[in-house]
Amino acid sequence: MTQKEKREFLIKELLSEIPQYRDIQIPSHEDKQKRLLRSLMNIRPPRPISDSFLTLQDEYLYEEVAEKGIVDSDVLPTSPLDKRLVLWRGDITTLKIDAIVNAANSALRGCFVPCHSCVDNIIHSVSGIQLRLACDKIMNEQGHDEPVGQAKVTPAYNLPCRFVLHTVGPIVSGPLTKTHQKQLADCYRSCLRLATEKGIRSIAFCCISTGEFHFPQKKAAEIAVQTVTDFLQTDTQIEKVIFNVYKQEDYDIYKRILGYDPSRACKYFQK
Repeated sequence: MTQKEKREFLIKELLSEIPQYRDIQIPSHEDKQKRLLRSLMNIRPPRPISDSFLTLQDEYLYEEVAEKGIVDSDVLPTSPLDKRLVLWRGDITTLKIDAIVNAANSALRGCFVPCHSCVDNIIHSVSGIQLRLACDKIMNEQGHDEPVGQAKVTPAYNLPCRFVLHTVGPIVSGPLTKTHQKQLADCYRSCLRLATEKGIRSIAFCCISTGEFHFPQKKAAEIAVQTVTDFLQTDTQIEKVIFNVYKQEDYDIYKRILGYDPSRACKYFQK
């Protein structure tokens, strides 16, 4: 089957699960088909689906990931101040690494808003339906929402990494508080501790809480770097930590902190 045939089959299968959508006409344009498929995956509740669907979905997503291009984390330039730290601006779902971090919500089952731009939605869309099912199993066994600052781990399924670490960052709806700052640091520590428990040697962090959760970007970056740096001072297992950014503003902030701009070296690395 071609990618188009696979995509149309997956769309038809997902539409058939929703009685009111069964008669929807599949658009002919490729981009509109891709948006419809992603939307249907986004809104689908975590319930069982056939092995034949998952097999075809995996084949389809594998080719989509390959077409976007996979970035090998081993070739990214390291920080001049610490060879275990890396700054990289790009799509975290293209990164070949042991684990990536997902900035999740407290339900931990992914974003249900069709084609939303949050990293949670993007990661689930590329990983496939299995990721929501795995998260749902974890949450059903836990029996309550995921607390802020903790972390869970799942397989990565169709992503080029091996694992996804899910953590819930603080929501800043007013002035930034000491509690917000402690909770954000807890997110980084929890992910790093879980990584060491699972034998993970390389990990990529997204900018936790700075998007939909409105944590100030500069302070978030400072907390991220300081927390990771402090952890690595006593840890010998983790070999690489990537700070993954998407916005130019975040890139400029981390560039200064991590010493890529030598004239403005970060205080965390000063003796």
